[in-house]
Amino acid sequence: MKQLTACVLALFTGGLLAFRPAADTPPTLPKVVEPTFSRDTFNITKYGAVADGQTLNTEAFRKAIDACSQKGGVVLVPRGLWLTGPIQLKSNVNLHVQRGALVQFSSKLSDFQLIKTNWEGVDAVRNQSPLSGSDLENIAITGEGVFDGAGDAWRMVKKEKLAEGQWQKLVKSGGVVDAKGTTWYPTAQSLKGSTTTKPGVLQPGKDIADYADIKDFLRPNMLSLQRCKKVLLEGFTIQNSPAWTIHPLLCENITLRGVTARNPWYGQNTDALDLESCKNGIVENCTFDVGDDGICIKSGRDEQGRKRGVPTENFIIRDTKVYHAHGGFVIGSEMSGGARNLYVTNCTFIGTDVGLRFKTTRGRGGVVENIFVDGVQMTDIAGEAILFDMYYAAKDPVQVTGEAFAIPEIKAEPLNDGTPVFRNFRIKNVTCKGAATGILVRGLPEMNVQDIEIENVVLESKKGLVCQEGNGIRLKNVSLYSTETKPVMEVQNSQNITLDNIKYASGADLLLRVTGDRSKAVKLVNTNTKAAKKDVELGQKLSKKVVTVSQL
Repeated sequence: MKQLTACVLALFTGGLLAFRPAADTPPTLPKVVEPTFSRDTFNITKYGAVADGQTLNTEAFRKAIDACSQKGGVVLVPRGLWLTGPIQLKSNVNLHVQRGALVQFSSKLSDFQLIKTNWEGVDAVRNQSPLSGSDLENIAITGEGVFDGAGDAWRMVKKEKLAEGQWQKLVKSGGVVDAKGTTWYPTAQSLKGSTTTKPGVLQPGKDIADYADIKDFLRPNMLSLQRCKKVLLEGFTIQNSPAWTIHPLLCENITLRGVTARNPWYGQNTDALDLESCKNGIVENCTFDVGDDGICIKSGRDEQGRKRGVPTENFIIRDTKVYHAHGGFVIGSEMSGGARNLYVTNCTFIGTDVGLRFKTTRGRGGVVENIFVDGVQMTDIAGEAILFDMYYAAKDPVQVTGEAFAIPEIKAEPLNDGTPVFRNFRIKNVTCKGAATGILVRGLPEMNVQDIEIENVVLESKKGLVCQEGNGIRLKNVSLYSTETKPVMEVQNSQNITLDNIKYASGADLLLRVTGDRSKAVKLVNTNTKAAKKDVELGQKLSKKVVTVSQL
């Protein structure tokens, strides 16, 4: 870990990330190759585009991209308001939106056709994306312009997300409200889709036409790239997405630089970035403010994801800010193909529900390993600053007011292909001012969260450490300034736990509680236990030998 900072801060030179690895890091990261383009320029106005905000410019975009793809070069979108339907990219095209250019996608849902695609890690039927490309090479979207996905025309809205006046205004605008009066839908067809079992999931014997009666419910991802190589996304703003915002799937050599993704905080499923089963890339100097996860790593869901078997691997994510989001940096929960060799450094999370969020559940399968985090600053985190959760149940991580917090007792199940694995995480140099819980580790009894190192961390939170079903969890030089101190640290059914040089608020009621008959080999070392009213409390039937305390 001594060389991690140098590793993740190394710059690309000619597409090569070069560093001498530490013993616990992969030997090298491969080249990340950026696309190159000729200087030939194809201005969309020469193909009939009109910047009046009224003319639908879908054909003009198509013609310009077709012409550019034949020779290679730049499709230029000059300053102006360009209304359009879906745009399909082609190889050897750099779609460049100049500063002052706003590409406004149509709010008419009929302008988008149903297609076979992938949604949340499984084969599905959805509406075509506003921006898309499949099986392409050498492509880019660049410039300082804006893409707007007209997401309000697609998305449902929960009443609880809005103030009463906002809700009344929304209802009066049209659309329909469900029978409970709790959720607004833009159309009756969208409401019907919400009541359908597994809506959009491609079932055996069904085709696109079988989903026509719930078309409006099947929201598209904003920017969808599938099986593309040498991809550059740089400089632009992408906003108001119907669903996920930027979704590369099975892509290689991805550079995402200086991109801003913005969605309303109440927008469901509006993740900023979902890297799914992708290989080799860098994400840097981006700004995300969305209604779901910020930076998210995925690799397919359950059996389909395991069958695909393609992990997301070899990425550096650095110098990026995430404002409102469910999670700042997230892995899962659709990670059935695995994830590995990911480096996160110098990132800032402000007001996210969770900071570092690693989530999975039984049935997913997949191995997540070799994850390195060095340098994350957080403030105003509503849930956990650092979360490992192998019992993810697709619920809002923010506790409902008055909801009692309790660690669930989970019975062991037999190991199988659907058993997920979290192992070999290295997290260092993290600060958080304000969170509900500093660190929460929640593994499975049949498969613990394994081999986690957290070092040089300062967390100000309501609760300190909660560790359930962990094995090989090591905290070193960690400050847990929690307001609840009964206890500061809770360890349940976990083993090989080392708590080294832990700092906490003076006068704490209880420093460490250890419970669960599977707990063993818990070490509290190099820590001033005298600042607490009581140092260690053991659960029933636990021997004093379970915990070793070494005084300063």
